[in-house]
Amino acid sequence: MYVIKVGGGEGNAIEPLVKELADRWQSGERWVLVHGGSARVNEVATALDHPPEFVTSSSGFRSRRTDKRTAEIFAMVVTGDVNTSIVRMLQEYDVNAVGLSGLDGRLMSGPRKKAIRVKENGRQRIIRDDYTGKVTSVNADLLRTLLENGYAPVVSPPAISTEEEIINVDGDRAAAAIAGSLKADELILLTGAPGLLADADDPDSRIDFVPRSGIKEAISNYAEGRMRIKLLAASEALDGGVGRVFIGASNTSNPLATVFSGEGTRFEQDAVNEENQEGVEQ
Repeated sequence: MYVIKVGGGEGNAIEPLVKELADRWQSGERWVLVHGGSARVNEVATALDHPPEFVTSSSGFRSRRTDKRTAEIFAMVVTGDVNTSIVRMLQEYDVNAVGLSGLDGRLMSGPRKKAIRVKENGRQRIIRDDYTGKVTSVNADLLRTLLENGYAPVVSPPAISTEEEIINVDGDRAAAAIAGSLKADELILLTGAPGLLADADDPDSRIDFVPRSGIKEAISNYAEGRMRIKLLAASEALDGGVGRVFIGASNTSNPLATVFSGEGTRFEQDAVNEENQEGVEQ
């Protein structure tokens, strides 16, 4: 059993993945799909005269600035629009998919951050009216019940806070939490890039393998933008008991087969591939 996360930003593709997932489901494989929807959220938020804003944390991670109105728009778009669309496509391929947000059955929950520290124009400031959080609890029994009864879970952020609020959580890290709770064999993070690149401007500089002990170094030396969070999610998944993590491109005809064949970046515990423990392999 494996968990797949597909991004919702520009450069991602969902249709090829849905077709491949349907074929794999029909052949007996079982999976949980987690998705984002950032491009569509940006579009709708702008149309509603509440354009998106992004901030960079003091540790260098970039994320969506989420006030209460943004959290409401995010939930409306990702859960009500994007999730429903993916479920409909899977139903067309005779996969009995079930759409879930993190609020349904308290599938994903965690504390809301009371304040976040961000860097802005070289200075630090604190934002207090923030509706973001981190998934600290997953209702794995709900997912297992669906899987055991032949239903394909399609999961979207947001999550629910410990005080019953809608909170925006990072999709990659949410997928890592789900994969860890299910002790999945693999977590696959699909994005617009072919994997982790040694040079962000050179698609041929893909790094093929990073051991768990090398992820921190890879974040510092290679990862830029959203890729930094994907590497953080990879480390959290491995720490949670997931067997392997892959990062690869969503915009191929068979994205999972492509990643599994080695066309992506693979992350494993050091002991699994001891000859690569000292660093990264290109």
